[in-house]
Amino acid sequence: MKTITAILSLLTLLTGCGEAPVNSQTINSSTPNSSTNSAAPVYILPPPLAAAQFPADIDPISLARLPEVQRAELDAAGQDAFDTYVSPGTGYETGLRGPIGMWMHSPALAKAIFPLREHVRFGTAKDQRLTELTIISTAREINNQYEHTAHEGPARDAGLEEEIIEFVKYRRPFSEAPDIVGFGAAERTIIQFVREVVSEEKVSSDTFARAIELFGRDGVTDLVGLIGYYNLVAVTLKAFDVHHPPGRELLLPVAAEN
Repeated sequence: MKTITAILSLLTLLTGCGEAPVNSQTINSSTPNSSTNSAAPVYILPPPLAAAQFPADIDPISLARLPEVQRAELDAAGQDAFDTYVSPGTGYETGLRGPIGMWMHSPALAKAIFPLREHVRFGTAKDQRLTELTIISTAREINNQYEHTAHEGPARDAGLEEEIIEFVKYRRPFSEAPDIVGFGAAERTIIQFVREVVSEEKVSSDTFARAIELFGRDGVTDLVGLIGYYNLVAVTLKAFDVHHPPGRELLLPVAAEN
């Protein structure tokens, strides 16, 4: 419990991360990118990258700046941390990749993060549909291409409606939401909460009060922990320049610069 508390304290320093690349093809020019902006930006979708386009310091196996950690090269404590992730039900049974693969270069850090990850993503009675909504909303706010691309499919699999996914990824204003199937008070509050906690100075009193009413104190605290965890993920992805495999379709549109 002390470990999780320490990690959550660190996460308060990490919002506003994860700048996505902008080289691309135009896919939309009429969707507003903010509930407060009247201008309609042009949206562009980064094309898939070929292996030859990766920076020179990217390892061809790990697809990041550091190589994959092999279990055999770790001491007993490191192997224990490795096995914590590479076990049935974790999603990493075939090996470590992405941000977790980078954390394993400090096995103690990787093991300390594991219970936080498991709690905020899969804790008791978690609604995976709303969890995935929070994840893709966070990815959108911090322009985290890697995580949005990784989680759009799981969000859909968890039952999140296609129109809500589109609403989030294009950062549409709430004035466009009334007719969206499945877009209720919980969905609206989560998206608004994420937008404010990441992009504003603080969460407004009204938004906070609505969140407490809907989710309770423990639910709001877990919501903050989930948002914070994915900011930690974003910092990791940026620092180690983690890539998807060559040719992977990138799913998060970004606003083109004027």
